[in-house]
Amino acid sequence: MTIEACQVPVAEACIEASTARPRGYVKDVLGTDSSIFVIKVGTSSLVRPEHHTLNLSNLARLCEAVKELRAEGHHVIIVTSGAVGIGCQHLGLAAPERQKKRALAAIGQVQLIRYYENFLGALGLTCAQVLLTLDNLANRSQYLNARNTFTELLAYGVIPVVNENDTVAVQELRFGDNDTLSAQVAALVQADWLFLLTDVDCLYTANPKDDPTATPIYEVEDISHLHADTSTRGTQWGTGGMATKLTAGRIATAAGCTMVICNSNTPENIVRIARGEPRLGTKFFPLPHCLKGRKRWILSVPVRGKLWLSAAAVRAVRDRRRPLVASGVEQLEGDFHVQECVSLLDPSGCEFARGLASMAAPELGALLGGAPETHHHPEAHAAGSPHDPHEDCLPCASLEIVIQRGNLVPLAASEDGAASEEQPAAAPAESKMTAAPAPSVKASASDQDLVKAVAALKVSAAPHSGSSNGCRGGGCGGQGCCRVQSKSATHGSAYSSVSAKDAALHHLGNAVGGRMAASATA
Repeated sequence: MTIEACQVPVAEACIEASTARPRGYVKDVLGTDSSIFVIKVGTSSLVRPEHHTLNLSNLARLCEAVKELRAEGHHVIIVTSGAVGIGCQHLGLAAPERQKKRALAAIGQVQLIRYYENFLGALGLTCAQVLLTLDNLANRSQYLNARNTFTELLAYGVIPVVNENDTVAVQELRFGDNDTLSAQVAALVQADWLFLLTDVDCLYTANPKDDPTATPIYEVEDISHLHADTSTRGTQWGTGGMATKLTAGRIATAAGCTMVICNSNTPENIVRIARGEPRLGTKFFPLPHCLKGRKRWILSVPVRGKLWLSAAAVRAVRDRRRPLVASGVEQLEGDFHVQECVSLLDPSGCEFARGLASMAAPELGALLGGAPETHHHPEAHAAGSPHDPHEDCLPCASLEIVIQRGNLVPLAASEDGAASEEQPAAAPAESKMTAAPAPSVKASASDQDLVKAVAALKVSAAPHSGSSNGCRGGGCGGQGCCRVQSKSATHGSAYSSVSAKDAALHHLGNAVGGRMAASATA
């Protein structure tokens, strides 16, 4: 890329990215196509550890970069750390004590916002203080109130300066690090860019401080396929590290935001990167189909547990957009309740989705630990088709839905490139030509599965016998394989019986999916 190409205004460089997807609520209210930038600066970038003083030069250059972005007509939000560190500096303490961090944060926050007000004010900009907790964004009404507040501040041309409200946040309702907070804010305001300023130039294949052979990674198309060492931890002043930045990347890219990791010592690179200049940091590209509405909000709900899924369940949930059933869960962690958020991990331990649970952890644990009797259907193995425990069998209680499809939020692109239900692919144009007669083909294994599934559906219409819970033929011994538990948001529970007809419909859908997959590869 030539130097001339890098000198175009940020407004022109961002126009393609801003028009590639819908503007979103915030931009619609503002009536603008200008980009929204969220810039996160950490404690280690603001405090000089050797002198225990504020890094005024870094802060000044950051404010100058914000001024340049505002001059181009863009909106900027700063997510800042440093309250605890500046509180220690103000009191003359060498290091923060864990038990006193809340008090130090209260002392330092006043000084921190004063520095921002002075520096931004000297450049003709006005700032506003916004303190958030995870509880604020987890509550849907408070989430919308926060979004409305940010929208009004941006409409005034104000620079919101955001930090976590450490004084009142309880441990289980904390973001834990401002990398996550900045990603949540970026998702909240539907930002175009998220910049994480840190003490390294970019993401490396290994920790460059320990491994001299570490090579930089400048672009990440799909964060789920990223292979990099994230062993770097936060300092005594900060709580983040490279692992938290990748977590932030999953949230931001799922929300349609481009995330960049770059060096905090050169905040002027923010403008250069936005103009298209390469190799100044690591750029994470957003997923092709970003989340919106309620699913975007689910990204802000605190994670209460983790579920490790089988390979078959991963394919069903991620690639085929199906609900998660109990048979696909191999291991769980955490004590979550109904309608609380859980993280979904593949067999390698990589997070690929999140969702609101339809059952509590003790109930799911009972299903996993009960080793229930399993009912296999003959069509599952017809014509040599491989056995898939997530799709082709009916274990007792294994069809209980753990996460409904509408409560699932993907954090990774589908392996088969399928379009997300959030922004479905455009329907093909209708052809005016007369369709040729379909050629006759020999029935495949998928065809046979489809025929047998339809036959099972017809059989299921007959009156059931042998079980009081509606299980076909009483084969489960009354253990409840055909019962689905539904939960309300108030943690109440109600059980509704699902007949064998619903179970047959489940397998009919699997057979149809197999037939469609076979047709796509033909």
